Formats: sequence, structure tokens, C-alpha cells
Amino acid sequence: MATPSTRVRELTVRYRDVLTVAGDSIEAPPRLDSPDACAALLATLLGHEACEVFGLLCVSSTRQLIAYHEVSRGSLDATLVHPREVFKAALLANASAILLAHNHPSGDPTPSPDDDIITRRLVLGGALLGIDVLDHIVVGDGCFVSYKATGRM
Repeated sequence: MATPSTRVRELTVRYRDVLTVAGDSIEAPPRLDSPDACAALLATLLGHEACEVFGLLCVSSTRQLIAYHEVSRGSLDATLVHPREVFKAALLANASAILLAHNHPSGDPTPSPDDDIITRRLVLGGALLGIDVLDHIVVGDGCFVSYKATGRM
């Protein structure tokens, strides 16, 4: 009796432009080398969200943007983030480093204790995989908090 066969499937990475609510393409600066440059881009990506969204920016070794990836979408004040999902996107994009980001729909970007815990887990996971976690930016209503700039990481 023959054993069942499995079809061979190729894993591919596809990119598409991220559009604003108005349908325009979002332009990124040539290099994401400061919290202000990252926060400006992330405010455009996450600032209008009514629920908490966790995403990441995948960057090259020269800090050029490779891709943005939305990891999870949650409720008004929480979202589930698993390191496996974060680093899967980074590995598939061949990223040298990542910048973590999420929004606080309340408008107050002050990081919560849960934000601190997941940031530490992801920094440790990145060190194990050889992918630098450069920063974690929390976007609020017209303001942001950078973990790197505030000494939290």
C-alpha cells in the first residue's frame, strides 16, 4: 500500500504598499536612525487605530526600511504578542534589526508593565537569533515614548 504524498509548496514573501486612510502611499525617510524619524512614520501607520495594534519595522544593517508588519490587533487596551510571530516576519524579510511599535488608543503613550515585559522578552529573543531590537516606540495622540531614548532598554 502506498503512503500518501505531500505537495511541495514554496514559501514566498510578498510586499505591497501600505496606504493611508485616504489611499495614498506612505513614504519613509531614507534611514530610520532616530526615534523621531521612526515615530513620525509609526504615527502615520498606527495613529488612527481605534484598537491596540502591535507592529514592527524591519530594517537593513544601514537602517533602511525593508518592511512594516502588523503582528497583532487587539482590544481597546491590549493585544497578544508572541515572539514567534514577531521574529517570523523579521526572518522572512531578512532583517538585520527591528523596531517594535504599538499604539495606545487612549492617547497616553506611557508604557504599561505588560509593555515592559514583552519588550524584555523580545530583546532577549532577538539576541538569541542575531536580530537587534533597536527600539520600542509607543504611539499616543500626537506624542510617543521611545524605550531607547528613555533608557528603558
